[in-house]
Amino acid sequence: MRRDDREVAAVEDIYDILTRCDTIRLAMNGGDYPYVIPMTFGCELKDGKITVYFHSAGAGRKWDILMKDPRVCVEADKYYQVAKKEDGSITAIYESVIGTGVAEHLTEQADKVYALKVMLAQYKESGFPVTSCKGMQKVEVFRVTLDEVSGKHNL
Repeated sequence: MRRDDREVAAVEDIYDILTRCDTIRLAMNGGDYPYVIPMTFGCELKDGKITVYFHSAGAGRKWDILMKDPRVCVEADKYYQVAKKEDGSITAIYESVIGTGVAEHLTEQADKVYALKVMLAQYKESGFPVTSCKGMQKVEVFRVTLDEVSGKHNL
């Protein structure tokens, strides 16, 4: 990272940034070009590793790419404002996270329910009845344990 003064090194602090974000951008190997899409998500920190969950339909471009090559990059950021610096220049006040890992397709019902509950908790919707949801039979869920992760901020 070029700006050491903006690095967030502790995995706990990086996880905290993720909990404040509303959207991840999921980058995949789309063949000739990368394919990036915004996604709702959920995350958790266990044993010093950050895990990100997201859902998908069982068909379409994202599904096809993940089935062919599950390696992904995840980006999330939280923009706060533009601020004027003492020297008269301006700067963005933000926090961001970038991580890489392999998207694991969850097929066990219990794993899917758990992941969807983590996702709902991200948006403070933990009381939603996941198991009785009509779309539960069709939704596909993925788990990405971030092998490499970095954080950056300018607060």
